[in-house]
Amino acid sequence: MKMKKVIAVGLVAAMALSMTACGSQASTATPEALAETPAAAESAAAETTAAAEGEDPYAALGDFTMTVGHAQPDDNPRNVSLMQFAEDVKAASNGHITVDVMGNGQLGTEKEMLEQVVQGTVQGMRGGQFDFSPRLLMFTLPFLTENRAQVTALLKSDLAKSVCAEAEETTGTVIINLCDAGGYRQFSNGDHEIKAPGDLKGLKMRSNGMKTIDWTFETLGATVTTVPYSDLYMGLKTGVADGQENPWVNVQGMKFYEVQKYFTEVNYMFHPDPFYVNAEWWNGLPAEYQEIISTAADAMGDYNDQLIDENSDAAKQAIVDAGCTVTELTADELKAFQDAVQPVYEEAVKDGICTQEEVDEMKSIVEAAK
Repeated sequence: MKMKKVIAVGLVAAMALSMTACGSQASTATPEALAETPAAAESAAAETTAAAEGEDPYAALGDFTMTVGHAQPDDNPRNVSLMQFAEDVKAASNGHITVDVMGNGQLGTEKEMLEQVVQGTVQGMRGGQFDFSPRLLMFTLPFLTENRAQVTALLKSDLAKSVCAEAEETTGTVIINLCDAGGYRQFSNGDHEIKAPGDLKGLKMRSNGMKTIDWTFETLGATVTTVPYSDLYMGLKTGVADGQENPWVNVQGMKFYEVQKYFTEVNYMFHPDPFYVNAEWWNGLPAEYQEIISTAADAMGDYNDQLIDENSDAAKQAIVDAGCTVTELTADELKAFQDAVQPVYEEAVKDGICTQEEVDEMKSIVEAAK
């Protein structure tokens, strides 16, 4: 957290210096030149005095409030990183931009929150919601990556930037950051161990409605049932679903281990976490404020992924300590799952989520990041 505060202070200093540099040619003149031009010297002295007195370079730009919704609990990396984002933006804008973070699904389901962003009643939301930007699903193809370096390379690639840029035209939103939604996702259920693709046959596995999750489970022989994230605990407890898939940090935060007995560390998929912002609101911001928010959002994404990596092992251990069975697959067992889900790639191309050329590009990005 201390590191993030340093980033925020750096943002303030950088923006203040930028404004000073643009204000007068005298600011870049040599001491000798200043001595020869009294007017320039007086101007430079006035700027120095204003800076010393703490003059606010953003006072004339106005005040803005940015409400950001998400579905995760307070201790989840998404909320923690968003709270730091709010602090960074406030500090860098001298308090002229206020970010109100509304977590725990206070504003509705992820789909409902994204609809609110599109309509402009809420300025932003974070979450793995791709109904309005289905092309982002290409990054959720099963077993596409194996480690953090590969995930980061994909999410910061020119391909990812290009796909994010499509959102404004199709949805009226701007995606200002793309980070990890929670880490690699694992299988769980309440009936038996899952060690082979055939162990999923007959199970009612919960999905959030994402096509790549649905296709994966259907390919592995499971029945898919859609349950909103906020209702999943009760859905598992009452048998609406036999099992689910989520990262360790989500399982711990939502206490799914209380209503699931068997977990398999399969690392089959990660989800991008787009930060959607209403395009009309965004385009109405002063350029200086867009820069402040964008810089803070980049720092937020890196911090989010750092928190996920730091917390995943501890979350997994908490699930073990709760008395659950956690199965770790052998290389051969894992390969059986990888081989079984290859039809999902074909389905994604057929459905128009991505082209075969884009699949090949993603594999090249991943291979280069090994």
